[in-house]
Amino acid sequence: MLSRRQIEEAYRSACEAEIDALKPGNVHRFADGHRMTIHDFLESARVTAPIVADPIQSPGERILQAVAATRETVRTNTNLGILLLCVPLASAAEGNAANLRGSVGKILTSLDLEDTRAIYQAIRLTSPGGLGSAGEHDVREEPKTGILEAMALAADRDLIARQYTNGYADIFETGVPALEAAVHAGETGMWPTIFAYLAFLSLFEDSHILRKHGQPAAAEVRREAAAILRDLSSEDPEARMEKLLAFDQSLKARGLNPGTSADLTVATCFASELRKMSRAAS
Repeated sequence: MLSRRQIEEAYRSACEAEIDALKPGNVHRFADGHRMTIHDFLESARVTAPIVADPIQSPGERILQAVAATRETVRTNTNLGILLLCVPLASAAEGNAANLRGSVGKILTSLDLEDTRAIYQAIRLTSPGGLGSAGEHDVREEPKTGILEAMALAADRDLIARQYTNGYADIFETGVPALEAAVHAGETGMWPTIFAYLAFLSLFEDSHILRKHGQPAAAEVRREAAAILRDLSSEDPEARMEKLLAFDQSLKARGLNPGTSADLTVATCFASELRKMSRAAS
């Protein structure tokens, strides 16, 4: 069991680690993009951290309140995906942080109609590209079933929805291992976060790109990321930076933002930090 202060600290640390890392195609400390700045993301993390870690509120209510606080502060959608992924992790860490994966699975199955209603309202506030109507599960209407059923309908095309249906398997089987393998290999600073990000981008077609630009564009970015990832481990830091910056500029010139991969990276950093805190406390 972790305290509210610890969870809030871990969440802000994860958000800051993600924005500090040179993640091609995203907003990061080395370059803005997509009409957003690092200030937007850092402010979003600051105002949402106390809400994400609030043990009094239900997960759905935390997501809704955090989205509302973000809209009030930065006037844009910087973090819906981050909140959808991180709030269940925060709730899980309040219980059995030592078995975070098992605990988050229990949180997901406990989400009720009130949570679903709040999450639908949060999605309506952000109006993300491509979301809204999904047949019988339309976020513009009153929910008829729980959030897991709604997420199951989107899981084949949305990686965040997929985490709700597979118990965060991609976080714990792709992101966290990539992050921790980089640390064990001696990578420091932003590099473990970059390796986690590229693991997602090279293995999966990014959902945000898929929604906005279609499958061929998402598949091409995945192939490009896989080639970058293969090269990184054998290059010196200066060559790495040049390659990542060139890929970053190429993606932004094409208007391609791998936003879902970034959201998964924040959740990976958050899960890793929560587990580290739990081990330190035991």
